[in-house]
Amino acid sequence: MDIRFSERALGIEEGIFSVLNTKKEELIKAGRTVYNFSVGTPDFKTPDHIMKAMQEACKDPENYKYALADRPEMLEAMRDFYQTRFGVELMTDQIMSMYGSQEGMAHIGLVLCDPGDVMLVPNPGYPVFGMGPQLMGAKVETYPLYKENNFIPDFNDIPEETARKAKFMIISYPANPVCSVADDDFYERAIAFAKKYDVVLLHDNAYSDIVFGGKKGKSFLSYPGAMEVGIEFYSLSKSYNMTGMRISFALGNREIINMFKKVRSQIDYGIFLPIQKAAVAALTGPQESVWEQCAEYERRNYALCRGLTKIGWEVPDGQGTMFVWAPIPKNYQSSEKFVIDLMEKAGMIVTPGTAFGNLGEGYVRIALVYPVEMIEKAIKAVADSGILKD
Repeated sequence: MDIRFSERALGIEEGIFSVLNTKKEELIKAGRTVYNFSVGTPDFKTPDHIMKAMQEACKDPENYKYALADRPEMLEAMRDFYQTRFGVELMTDQIMSMYGSQEGMAHIGLVLCDPGDVMLVPNPGYPVFGMGPQLMGAKVETYPLYKENNFIPDFNDIPEETARKAKFMIISYPANPVCSVADDDFYERAIAFAKKYDVVLLHDNAYSDIVFGGKKGKSFLSYPGAMEVGIEFYSLSKSYNMTGMRISFALGNREIINMFKKVRSQIDYGIFLPIQKAAVAALTGPQESVWEQCAEYERRNYALCRGLTKIGWEVPDGQGTMFVWAPIPKNYQSSEKFVIDLMEKAGMIVTPGTAFGNLGEGYVRIALVYPVEMIEKAIKAVADSGILKD
């Protein structure tokens, strides 16, 4: 049978993480020591009270039926959490759950895009920012993030014609992969831009709980005018180590949230009820582990960046997230060539910056998924490999 796949499906290339994982397995089979810094899967334990809530809910046979909707207690928990954590006042009809922010990014185009509509995404940026709406037929335009501006967009870099055609724009700070943190002025300028050009803003707020230097991440929705022009995604994955549970929230503009609920009701019957119970436990329970975890990420960040700099690979300290955005050594011109050599010579696996857009050339992303003592071993492996002297 001659199966004819859609042009959209044929246009999807194999993800870089799959390629790196295949190479990792080859090295392990060969008996090599491997330090996998490529994937952002936290190595911290999920807090006991969250696991207990999940376990108890799984004992109830009624919880294995279709959820059909978000439980009121979960929406109320998120409402109260946003008020306490960010000072943002929301009604429960301005909140909905999703199977992780990645799923939300993949489907938001069904709500905001018709085929051919223009959307704006960062370059470098997380791949699903563009892939989701692209699969819905949108025309993806990128806006540049440059080191000279702390990887914060200059809205003047967006051509007037593109701005006028744009339907919506994705922003995300603290930013994966570039690890920068935006100031108040950025959010105010973003909201002004959205109002001027009638562009919907979507802010991915996955890393607001991992900010260094004693600062706390903020919510886009806490700025005047934000509710009028957009929504925010907030994930429980990294803050509470619930990555496998796949739950996050969309919050903000009531019209967008209600339409998103309507669309998702045609393709989903709701989050598994025990996961909803676990989410309530996360949002209403002790928060100490969130800040202890942030402090540990900061220690890892400094150990990695300063340790690599000491051996001759100059890497500036990160500002936040569970990653480091590292310039490649001066003796390399290609991110992908450096990643392959680093893997083969030192057993250290990182992600080439080009996986996040062409402006990622010259960088690699390193996930802070090992304790300091393992980071130090990886740094020694890099030093001993001679890769920085080639």
